[in-house]
Amino acid sequence: MTTESQFGRVDCQKHEALLEDYLNAELSGAEGKAAIEHWQNCPSCRAQLEDAALSTRLLRAAEPAPDPGPGFARRVMASIRAAESERSALRANFWQPFVSFGWRFAATATLALIALVSYNARWSRHAQPNVVTVRPTEGMPMDILAPEPTTVAANADEALF
Repeated sequence: MTTESQFGRVDCQKHEALLEDYLNAELSGAEGKAAIEHWQNCPSCRAQLEDAALSTRLLRAAEPAPDPGPGFARRVMASIRAAESERSALRANFWQPFVSFGWRFAATATLALIALVSYNARWSRHAQPNVVTVRPTEGMPMDILAPEPTTVAANADEALF
């Protein structure tokens, strides 16, 4: 004998497919009898049957909606486009101060660069080389700045003084 845990899922799936036919009174014969017997013995399928029956009753009780008319799609698309353009305008207004600041900064940096380049071009023609030449003069000793030591240091302490 097989238990429900072994084959219940396959059997439940087979009978779940028959729920709609049963609720629409289109299920008859041996297949209908087997489905009813399964729903009486299986608690999860019985709960599904009760939920489906309630849903069917609620759908039948609801009145059908009137036809929206031929211009419905155009009206909906027009309102969607209007909402999108409003959102994009809000986004553009948010970034506008930052864009304006960026353009001002770029213009200022360009003017500063032009001023520096023109200054460099003007003064590079007239600039004197910054080269200092030292020529020894006649009769001037070369050891004025650093005379030769007369004695050699005997240890490390004397070398520092």
